[in-house]
Amino acid sequence: MNVLLLLLSLVLLPVAAQTAELAKQTVIKFALNWKAEPEFGGFYAAKLAGSFEKRGLNVEVIEGGAGTPVVQMVANSKVPFGIAAADEVVLSQARGTDVMALFAVYQTNPQGIMVHPERGFKSIGDVFAAPGTLAIQSGAPYTLFLQAKFAKAKVKLVPYAGGIAQFLTDANYSQQCFVTAEPLLAKKKNKPSQSFLIADAGFNPYGTVVIARRQYIEKNPRQVRDLIEAIRAGWSDYLGAPENANAWMVKLNPAMDSETMKASAEVQKPFILAANTPNKELGKMSAERWTTLVNQLFDLKLIKNKPPVEKLFQNF
Repeated sequence: MNVLLLLLSLVLLPVAAQTAELAKQTVIKFALNWKAEPEFGGFYAAKLAGSFEKRGLNVEVIEGGAGTPVVQMVANSKVPFGIAAADEVVLSQARGTDVMALFAVYQTNPQGIMVHPERGFKSIGDVFAAPGTLAIQSGAPYTLFLQAKFAKAKVKLVPYAGGIAQFLTDANYSQQCFVTAEPLLAKKKNKPSQSFLIADAGFNPYGTVVIARRQYIEKNPRQVRDLIEAIRAGWSDYLGAPENANAWMVKLNPAMDSETMKASAEVQKPFILAANTPNKELGKMSAERWTTLVNQLFDLKLIKNKPPVEKLFQNF
């Protein structure tokens, strides 16, 4: 019996010591820009699998909401890591910050326009060429891009207030959406919809991008590398088996039920990882894509100076 206890102690003591050591570490805050949903599934999967802890990191994933200023929070060192869109990174640097991208979940941006299929539209261009109403975020880079591309629009633009309530009742009403979210909610209400990707119109910034300050990255290179490795492992797990992370996110965000979580996790897969691309490439970005985005934002007069592309992102 004493021998057995001794053996157990030899096994458990290192684990206990590691747990105690982890508890002593400073909590690394990771700020999301929206509620717990499948677009963040890999981060929650990393927590569930202990991917951060295995690398000695004590990470706290913090939910966001409408208007959560994640980029400013990171730029002002309120949190070391957060989530933003790629265009927000460019705009932030153009204002003088050192915020940069480390990992891009969405390789194809899922931002789109949702319409009623009976209207017979074939593209976003048709939406702008026809009378009716389009609810879209005023002043957003993708809105300005579409307004410039389809300058002779007949559709009436109104501010997007969120949700799908008006879409359900107005046949001439179109709205912005994440093709992984609102169309699924409409389907659940037995309302057919059709979606067009803004990326197909030519504006395709990386989405759900992990950001941090360059100064922080340079001071903590090992921590940053370990964090990104844990995130990549989490996304690999989530793409293969999202059930456990979905169950956790439903508890955090009951506004999205388990059935919709499951459908959204499946729909978003091709936006995250192209066919036949190995999981080790998850989250990696290209200078070409960032250069295109910088040029587009400059042409839209959203930035006066073009930040150096090599300072906008870093792959791990």
